[in-house]
Amino acid sequence: MQDAVSAIISKIKKLDKEQCIVAIDGRCAAGKTTLADSLNSVLGCSIIHMDDFFLQPYQRCEARLNEIGGNIDYERFLDEVILPLKSKKAFSYRSFDCHTMGFGKKVNIVQTDVIVVEGSYSCHPKFADIYDLKIFIDIDKKEQISRIEKRNGSEQLSQFINRWIPLEEKFFDYNKIKNKSDMVFEIK
Repeated sequence: MQDAVSAIISKIKKLDKEQCIVAIDGRCAAGKTTLADSLNSVLGCSIIHMDDFFLQPYQRCEARLNEIGGNIDYERFLDEVILPLKSKKAFSYRSFDCHTMGFGKKVNIVQTDVIVVEGSYSCHPKFADIYDLKIFIDIDKKEQISRIEKRNGSEQLSQFINRWIPLEEKFFDYNKIKNKSDMVFEIK
């Protein structure tokens, strides 16, 4: 992970921007949150988690889940994150909690030199143009399954294998997310 952090910091410095907005997208359990946290420990950046933007109950319909990239609340992300990011002022958004199927804590975001948006679907075409740097983290399938089972338990593993991973793969393939990324890291 340290090599990735060093390479990303070097790339950010080369961009020579007053503020750099970074997206970390990639397959589930590949280490997107870990990479974002590692960048934060070095750069003191603000982190926005796409997991806070899962679909609300009223949005979870067959049509929406069949839409490529439709299983995140991109409307709310556009309103509560993208628009405020463009203003370059501090803002907050509401996190969505999948366990309670309702809104959880309020998340406060300070405009720092580097802002990281991490999570699957962070490079969604509806807002990908805001990023100065797009990163994709890939992972070996066996390692992915092992990490998901360790993190989420064997009961939820089948839901990832049968539902969430196929939706992500469809999104990645259709939008060529990996190919459009500025940096790609492979986890073996």
